Amino acid sequence: MSTIKVLLVDDHPVVRAGFQRLLDNDSRIDIVAEASSGQEAVEKYLSVRPDVVIMDLSMPADSSTNGGAQAYGGLEAIRVIRAKDPDARVLVLTVMESEPFPAHVVQAGASGYLTKRCAPDELLKAVLMVSEGHTYYAESIRELITPGGGDSGSPFAKLTKREFQVFSCLAQGQPAAQVAEDMFLSPKTVHAHRANILRKLGINNNSELVHLAIRHKIVEA
Repeated sequence: MSTIKVLLVDDHPVVRAGFQRLLDNDSRIDIVAEASSGQEAVEKYLSVRPDVVIMDLSMPADSSTNGGAQAYGGLEAIRVIRAKDPDARVLVLTVMESEPFPAHVVQAGASGYLTKRCAPDELLKAVLMVSEGHTYYAESIRELITPGGGDSGSPFAKLTKREFQVFSCLAQGQPAAQVAEDMFLSPKTVHAHRANILRKLGINNNSELVHLAIRHKIVEA
């Protein structure tokens, strides 16, 4: 039986080292590459073609890449990887366990979602199931993505999938022109999305947008 090739993505080296030690103890799993940003995750995926990507969501933009262009966070990295390989299997492993993240992760095409509070045995089980083409969601996450189980009180529930993508990019400090280039949209379309986002969220400018994102832990302060 061949081993399961895993790409481990997290911007904290200590966290990656801990999960690597855990996974390396299972002879069925082989960590073939690591990445510390969404952009690096995309590059490593295309290079090593792993069976499973274990992806954190909260990662800073990789400013070393083209002056910040194409600097993907975890959520956008999932979308890019899935766009380049529709069969890609991504298991999200994050501290973020409240809406809007689970719903948007599912929409992005991830095969599983665990929180970093999960037991070691559950992580191993999830990797094995995802590698076989199944999905695996932590119980607390299943409750959120089940119709009627989500937090309709979340301010981001009002945003469409595309609006949330634009919101996330703007919250990371990316200018509208860069968002347009990265998302293959016209600047006019991005400005229209931004206007809708501000209106739906009841905020007035990018500064308030960033503060809202920090408050809800979409980006780190």
